Amino acid sequence: MMKLKLIKFVDNISGLQIYQLSRFIVFLIISIVFTKTHLSSAEIGKWEMFLFIAGMLSFFWVTGIIQALLPLYHRNRTYRKMGDTGAGKSPEIFNAFLLLTFFSLLTFVLGHSVKGSISVFHLSGNIPFMNLLLLYLLLSSPVCLIEYIYLLNNRSYRIIQYGFYTFSAQLILVIAPILAGKDIIWSIYGLLVITGVRWIWLIVLLKRYTAPEFSWKFMKEHLYLGAPLIITSLISGSAQYIDGVIISTVYRDPAMFAWFRYGAKEFPLVLLLANGLSNAMLPEFATRAKMKDSLVKLKLKSKRLMHLLFPVTMVIMLFTRWLYPRLFAPEFHKSAGVFLVYSLLIIPRLVFPQTIVIGRKKTRITLIAALIEIGLNIPLSLLMIKWGYGIVGVALATFIVYCISKIFLAGYVWVKMKIKPTEYIPLKLFIIYSILTAVVFILVDRGIIDIR
Repeated sequence: MMKLKLIKFVDNISGLQIYQLSRFIVFLIISIVFTKTHLSSAEIGKWEMFLFIAGMLSFFWVTGIIQALLPLYHRNRTYRKMGDTGAGKSPEIFNAFLLLTFFSLLTFVLGHSVKGSISVFHLSGNIPFMNLLLLYLLLSSPVCLIEYIYLLNNRSYRIIQYGFYTFSAQLILVIAPILAGKDIIWSIYGLLVITGVRWIWLIVLLKRYTAPEFSWKFMKEHLYLGAPLIITSLISGSAQYIDGVIISTVYRDPAMFAWFRYGAKEFPLVLLLANGLSNAMLPEFATRAKMKDSLVKLKLKSKRLMHLLFPVTMVIMLFTRWLYPRLFAPEFHKSAGVFLVYSLLIIPRLVFPQTIVIGRKKTRITLIAALIEIGLNIPLSLLMIKWGYGIVGVALATFIVYCISKIFLAGYVWVKMKIKPTEYIPLKLFIIYSILTAVVFILVDRGIIDIR
């Protein structure tokens, strides 16, 4: 019965969005629970640093490989010419798994080769739980393929089921040791256990949905398309990690790092639903025949997200300064200002020129946009700190350069691909909501509206 209801009301886009939202909610609950226990800010900072470094070392190549797979699935030169591989099983997914595993092993080996001679940017002390961190990197990156195996096989309800089971287990395994009075390392052990469970799940799916055919030709095609995306993700998607590096460099204080990290989070509904929409739409832009329909669908889905996310974000902004000290701990009131700025990222986040560009396999354009972004982010962040904006200024710099990057991509889609912004953006609605959001930000930031 549950399966039938999920099939009826959930499509690939909403399934992936719900999954990604569930992931954020679980980590948010963990963060809240940690601040209510015996853990100090410095101990919480170790947990945050563990996740921070794990993400920093893997997010770019995981994102690039998976984003390149989506438009290549059943639409590539290698297997399109070879015909059906039998039983509907995909050699593309299998080779993507091999690539993810290779990069995981490479990171694991390189990490062990240098672990005795480095610290976090040589600035913030030793990397916490280095051996466990490298093991987590080895195991966690390939399992990111699971939800996309379901997506490519139109098993949206399975994405939700998988997320429910594994995230529920993760929540229990991570917070139970802390509630029992144990040290933070036991939460790391819990994270590793659930990652092992996900590996077993992945092996089962690989046997069910993939054809185990190694193809160097397809891997070259995959990497040719994916390399710019990997570099783009490294540059553009590293904004939060660059921000963390800057905070570590300037302040050299684990507590300050924890305050920044707790604030440097986009409103989850925005980030996760937007990314879910973008990734789920990539296969639909892979062929010219579906372009017009795909543009209409993207515009309609964008409009629905705007009606949902802009009002909710504005309400959250009004209560941010009241919420943070109560949700976490009184000393985390410094995180509220950072979160307010990150909330503004809804404005560029709900515009999707990158979906069209990547879907049409013009990945080198996204690389140019990322280079523009990184070229501006670091100097602007340092200037903001110099001008007295502190950790809030670092967040503001991220917002500015992200807007510039999206404007560049939208301009390319308009000028080079002859697709006007009005074809995929509900422009009037977007402008109205953006202005209202900016006004709310100013009122809260200046203390004109002060709900505490």
